[in-house]
Amino acid sequence: MNKYILGISTFNEGEKILEVVRRFSDYSLYDVLILDDGSSDGSIEKLPRNPHIIVVRNEKNMGAGFSVRRILFYAKEQGYQAVFFVAGNNKDTPEDIYKLRDAFETEYDLVQGSRYMPGGGYGQMPFYRIIATRFVHPWLFSLITWTYITDSTNGFRAVRLSVLEDKRIDLFQDWLDRYELEPYLFYKIIRLGYRYKEVPVVKIYPPKALGYTKMKPVTGWWSILRPLVFLGLGIKK
Repeated sequence: MNKYILGISTFNEGEKILEVVRRFSDYSLYDVLILDDGSSDGSIEKLPRNPHIIVVRNEKNMGAGFSVRRILFYAKEQGYQAVFFVAGNNKDTPEDIYKLRDAFETEYDLVQGSRYMPGGGYGQMPFYRIIATRFVHPWLFSLITWTYITDSTNGFRAVRLSVLEDKRIDLFQDWLDRYELEPYLFYKIIRLGYRYKEVPVVKIYPPKALGYTKMKPVTGWWSILRPLVFLGLGIKK
């Protein structure tokens, strides 16, 4: 057993999840946890058998936040020190894992990957997503945390599992099951005084025909924005 585990949430990602597992395979550094969020495309059955690859399945599609929470607490219960979160749709870069690792080992509690720092990149990202992820969300997130953040929506990050022992971080609230949980946790890490750092990473966006997101344009973006509204106005804690 390694001290780090890769957390990968997947839902009907087809060949993309198989490619993620093929590319992220430094088992000398990490184990791999695949959290299948109710896939029905047969992709999970095609995963290679390997003692370093663990598969946990939701009986039905429960949402991104539900799956992230399950990854975090599974890893904590198993005794890992940190989770490195990687996208299940093959948009992250294996070499960037070592940037997360290096920062984590200098005692940071959350290491956030940033497409927009010098040295980062985002390839053929659609223009509207550039506006949303480079300007709108980071600006609002920086405003409510009183901290300049360049990339608040990138799911490629490392989380120290000991922070879950802090009772002021409540990941089991019923409004955190979709896209809300990740910005909520990032906000709490900053506002509670934990150590965090952004590092430059590269995000790969495939041609639109291959599908690059399952987030719905209106409800999905409200889901990722509403933690900023609720926390900023003190509606939620």
